[in-house]
Amino acid sequence: MSLPDPLLQELVVGGVSTRASVVGLGCALPDQIIPNARVAEAIAVDEAWIERRTGIRSRRRAAAGMTLLDLAVQSARAALEDAVLDPGEIDLVILATVSQERRLPNVAPQLTAAIGAASAGAFDLGAACSGFVTSLAVASASIEAGMARHALVVGADMLSRHTDPRDRSTAALFGDGAGAVVLSAGDRGGVTAVHLATNGAAAELIVTDPETDLIRMDGPETFRVAVDAMAEGVRAVCERANVDPLADVDLFVFHQANGRITRALTERLRVPHEKVVDGIAEVGNTSAASVPLALEQARADGRLRAGSRVLLCAVGAGFVSAAALLEWEPA
Repeated sequence: MSLPDPLLQELVVGGVSTRASVVGLGCALPDQIIPNARVAEAIAVDEAWIERRTGIRSRRRAAAGMTLLDLAVQSARAALEDAVLDPGEIDLVILATVSQERRLPNVAPQLTAAIGAASAGAFDLGAACSGFVTSLAVASASIEAGMARHALVVGADMLSRHTDPRDRSTAALFGDGAGAVVLSAGDRGGVTAVHLATNGAAAELIVTDPETDLIRMDGPETFRVAVDAMAEGVRAVCERANVDPLADVDLFVFHQANGRITRALTERLRVPHEKVVDGIAEVGNTSAASVPLALEQARADGRLRAGSRVLLCAVGAGFVSAAALLEWEPA
């Protein structure tokens, strides 16, 4: 499903074009680093096997006393500082996550209180690993429709607490982290196209056990469905924006699910490897946080430059997928 044109491109009111521009980016990672050696023994493999199969060398793990809100607050404050924006000016807060400690209340309203965004509307959004890009679509649509001027989008997950250390298909994959962006109404840059899709027939490929709350995954089939879904997302969002993915896109930021998935997708699309961010090695699969964390890595590496056309694409359990094109013009 693609959202209606007025919510994807530009809303023109009184001759003035409004876009949802990214004006701030911030991330947060727990201090604790878990190398492959700590994981390998429990699943009866060696460290090299994990790296070959996943591209991961280590991942971050939240300390026992850390909460999802703690990580979300750190990333949100970093993004607001980057945007040079007072939190009181935020109109909308969307927190993408599937790892809240409690079913109620949502974390997003608590986040608004913690950062001082008292006047903002807020809600959690559950779209698994595609949650950040999906939230970006919702927030940009709200800005383009005139329902908000400044929005904070946060992707935060702590899936290490839902991982069975003896399950070879998941034990080495997941890490904890958070990433956030601030979107503001502007007349340049910003989100230019979005494509959202679902494949509910594949819902049982990644589930949580109702008794243990641990993740169970059919790895080989998930690999196939994930590559197909993201390849289609790239094609669809580029078609909607009337751009050539090979000629017109400067940087591809895919959900950092698994290094082999990123490589397979890159090869499927025939994208030059230097245009693709591969940031999984030291942080693992951080679910909804993976795309903003990869954006931060690209910025630190000097690959995310003003004027760049960036394609974001993610897929998550459900199956749900999201792709977005944006022009990187930070304030």
